[in-house]
Amino acid sequence: MLKLKQINVLKPLLLLWIAAFFLGLNSFRGYRFEDQKELPLACPLPLAEEQIISHTAYLLSYNEQHEQANWVAYMLTSSKLGSGVERSNRFLEDPLVATGTATNADYAKSGYDRGHLAPAADMSWSLEVMQESFYYSNMSPQLPGFNRGIWKKLEEKVRDWALQYDTLYVVTGPVLTAGLPTIGSNQVSVPKQYYKALIAPNQQKGIAFLLPNAKSEQPLSQYFLSIDALEQLLHRDLFYQIADQLEKKIESQVIFWP
Repeated sequence: MLKLKQINVLKPLLLLWIAAFFLGLNSFRGYRFEDQKELPLACPLPLAEEQIISHTAYLLSYNEQHEQANWVAYMLTSSKLGSGVERSNRFLEDPLVATGTATNADYAKSGYDRGHLAPAADMSWSLEVMQESFYYSNMSPQLPGFNRGIWKKLEEKVRDWALQYDTLYVVTGPVLTAGLPTIGSNQVSVPKQYYKALIAPNQQKGIAFLLPNAKSEQPLSQYFLSIDALEQLLHRDLFYQIADQLEKKIESQVIFWP
């Protein structure tokens, strides 16, 4: 057992070590959200050696091989909707991605839209946030009929649900696999499918969607599934920081939201 004098000497060092540990942990996670307590709950479990990037209102995992995000995660609240700054439409390379992102040249004359993962309309509450939503790290090649059709319809429905339920945790991304076609000199992969997972924490409910990158006239109810089923497909834990029992309850639900 340590003597009292030894404990008094070591205690300040121990406290400094603990503070440094948690500071380093937060730095690794890249969290820079307004609400440190709640926003990280929208973040999937990072896999080994993933490149995690934090912007003002959203977090992403960047995939250098496919030159786009594995996922983008953020919290959407009713207070952030209804008014805000105008759409930027100024697409930029992401300065925080050390390996570089796609560029304007990759998408030019490709036949694909620069499809937002975190929608600009969800980021209209701040000029900085709006500008960051146009980083190429938040873009993925989408067919115009998909991007301007059912994908837009789903994004609008998510905002309706945010108004209805007040708070949503949102994770969105492409399904990235080997052998996908590419565009541009940076070989940006063209995904065949996109997903979106949502949790309404106040209502303790969840839902997920998996849509093909194609024009569709089908209702959104044709594309929903449980979060559990989506996680099995992606081999990812999308909401790992939610308490286990609550996570199990929410992620197993297979009920389309009204």
